[in-house]
Amino acid sequence: MQDVAIKQAGDSAVLVEFENEIGIETNAKVRSLMFSLERRPFAGMRELTPAYRSLLIQYDPCAVKSGAVREFVGQSLANLRSVTLPKPVITEIPVIYDPEFAPDIEEIARIEDKTVEEVIRIHSGSDYFVYMLGFAPGHPYTARFENPFSFKRRESPRVRIDGGSVVVQLALSNIIPFDQPCGWNIIGTTPVLVCDYRRENPFLLKAGQWIRHIPIDRDEYFDIKRRVELSEYVCRTYEKEGTP
Repeated sequence: MQDVAIKQAGDSAVLVEFENEIGIETNAKVRSLMFSLERRPFAGMRELTPAYRSLLIQYDPCAVKSGAVREFVGQSLANLRSVTLPKPVITEIPVIYDPEFAPDIEEIARIEDKTVEEVIRIHSGSDYFVYMLGFAPGHPYTARFENPFSFKRRESPRVRIDGGSVVVQLALSNIIPFDQPCGWNIIGTTPVLVCDYRRENPFLLKAGQWIRHIPIDRDEYFDIKRRVELSEYVCRTYEKEGTP
């Protein structure tokens, strides 16, 4: 396969890099390789970590040599076009856009020369593709493919923002799992936990799926937050139609 590089990453991993671009077609190749290796793992394979355009493949160097790993990965790449990915799913994420929970939304509206209501419609009116999890456990990097905002990161990052903050720049939108530093603009807050170690699988989302932001009011926010704390709230998830 052209435009693919297999690189050694330390003494126990190889990095497979696809085209030097961020896009859903390139990411589909990343997910296809991951899906192929999950279905047919090689001896000594430990963990697969997908990103925008690459897949990190970790292995046990005592169980398998790097040359054998690279050869196996090469064979998987040669058969990539025969891989059929699972049908994509979409998870609904409730979001409150009240300025108390969205400290940058009025500034976003000013920059975009729109009303706050129009900004909310833009952000909640498109489905977002989850490219990868990173930076913090369960932290989803997502993007929509139409009507991007014009602004990028803030000039001065905040030392700490609250977990649950929904942050944006351009066509990207992330959900912050824990209190942490961040240089993005806060457009809202979700009461759900994208990482909850009380769950058997702590991560709510995974690479290759989609999310849809559902606007909620204050009463709904605090009701959902209470149910989340009691482990009683489950986000609605279903198959997404019309998407490869």
